Amino acid sequence: MADPTPLLPHSTSSDPICTPPISLDSVIERVTTNSAWPQLLQAILVSLSWFFDGQQTFITVYTDAEPTWHCTEHPNTTCRSTSNICDLSTSAWAWDRPSSTTIISDFNLQCASSLISGLPASAFFFGCLLGGFILATLADSSLGRRNLLFLSCFTMCVASLITAFSTNVFVYAALRFISGFGRASIGACALVLSTEIVSRKWRGRIGIAGFFCFTFGFLSLPGIAYVNRYSSWRTLYMWTSVPGILYCVLVFLFVSESPKWLLTRGRKDEAVATLGRLGHWNHSSLNLYLSSIPLLEESAEVDLFSSLKNLFEKKWAFRRTLALMSVGFGVGMVYYGMPLGVGNLGFNIYLSLTLNAMSEIPSFALTLFFIGKWNRKSSLLTFMMISGVCSIMCVVVSSKWMQIGLEIVSFFSANTAFSILMIYTLELFPTCVRNSATSMVRQGLVIGAIFSPLLISAGRNYNDFFSYGVFGVVIICCGVFVFSLPETIGVSLCDTMDEQERKEVTDQINTSV
Repeated sequence: MADPTPLLPHSTSSDPICTPPISLDSVIERVTTNSAWPQLLQAILVSLSWFFDGQQTFITVYTDAEPTWHCTEHPNTTCRSTSNICDLSTSAWAWDRPSSTTIISDFNLQCASSLISGLPASAFFFGCLLGGFILATLADSSLGRRNLLFLSCFTMCVASLITAFSTNVFVYAALRFISGFGRASIGACALVLSTEIVSRKWRGRIGIAGFFCFTFGFLSLPGIAYVNRYSSWRTLYMWTSVPGILYCVLVFLFVSESPKWLLTRGRKDEAVATLGRLGHWNHSSLNLYLSSIPLLEESAEVDLFSSLKNLFEKKWAFRRTLALMSVGFGVGMVYYGMPLGVGNLGFNIYLSLTLNAMSEIPSFALTLFFIGKWNRKSSLLTFMMISGVCSIMCVVVSSKWMQIGLEIVSFFSANTAFSILMIYTLELFPTCVRNSATSMVRQGLVIGAIFSPLLISAGRNYNDFFSYGVFGVVIICCGVFVFSLPETIGVSLCDTMDEQERKEVTDQINTSV
């Protein structure tokens, strides 16, 4: 067993600012350093929630797709492949596949307005937006990371299961809204919880593991959809929701709460028990160790919405949140817009989505390899610029193969920027507001996603520049906000707003000296 004697700051200075107290991060680092497997196994279990998140995020690419049709009268003078089926009699044409394949043919939406046919997809992202604002603070205040992860994932999967029994497009849209509402906190909770239970050595790599799980969920959809291409769209929801519900049972039974969150909430006994399981330390040694740490108390009143209040009332926190949300807006517009709009390039929908999903794997592998070496600011800005330039080039070039190549590079770069942005956000905020801050940054991504379908439709109906061209311009402009953020590579994580502000003052003094 490691020596339970508390670590002491190696400094001869008596100045309390120049010699900050030992933080909870250093305590957890000491306890968990020599026992990686329990931490990693639990972190991987938590990260698996991203798999089901990825499936539900992009499932409408297939369930809500416009099905193909053919003329039934031969020879004929009225029905052509270029005809508008709304101008033809119902006896002149038929669907290529069973009418239950997508909601468009099942609910007879082929002649409905784009507002109605696009309502379910928009409802999902609006649910994400509302859920992000309402649920974000619960992980930092009353529920904690583990309970909110379970509640969010369970809500998303149950709503997805019930969606399979929808009777019309409005019921379907309402259930997609609930699914999106529940889904809103999964990514933030999983990312924060998985990284708070591992040592600093594994923090960045475990964060990337969650992104890998999202990719595999995304990548599983073309295969599931292709196997069930002649089956009802309801089958896709059954295939993706039932395993998700079983996963929620595993989370409820085997996942522990973040010891950092428990300690900041004054639940020391539970934190000691969790650290004992993760680090194989006995409780008496842990109590002795933690009792020697002068924990910093929050000067602000703590309530249900205190984390959001801190983000908006503290000037430094507000500036960081606003800058990160702006960056997230640009990254989200490209990240969600590229897969949804790739059909405009005229490629097979199964192949094109598979290529996009597969491009995420080398992106995460690249980030995983360099996450401990990269400068956060310069790497985030570089990939945003590459994504923007390639997105604009998709409009400039005329070759279909060059377009799909540039589209994949743009999506790859946006995905890498997304990964760096999430890890960066974790390091910029203390434990007491970390989940709320991560959720707010994801809100920026979702807002970008809401605008993406509108721009894709405008590009399809009017001019290509309104889709990929605007995507590129927006992500380049949003990249400018990176310059206002501090560098965080290799920093220790703070736990309270007061400790974070104290650390900022210390860093400024050390820099000036």
